[in-house]
Amino acid sequence: MSWKETTDPETNSESLIREFKFKDFVSAWGFMSKVALLAEKMDHHPDWSNSYNKVNISLSTHSAGNKITDKDRKLAEQIDMLGV
Repeated sequence: MSWKETTDPETNSESLIREFKFKDFVSAWGFMSKVALLAEKMDHHPDWSNSYNKVNISLSTHSAGNKITDKDRKLAEQIDMLGV
């Protein structure tokens, strides 16, 4: 599955979203640790959630009015390169 672009009809906020599934909680948490290091390096932090073996990530640029920008696309690309 690739990233999906969404727009909230009430707020007009945009985001890139994707769900990642892993074999277990430890694998999901390990992935989140890798993403956290990428995000910190890029100074661009995701909104995300974790439930057992699933990690849901939402990317948008808050300083651009919650719109999708190149920062979001670049972070998504880097996340994809983690080889999930």
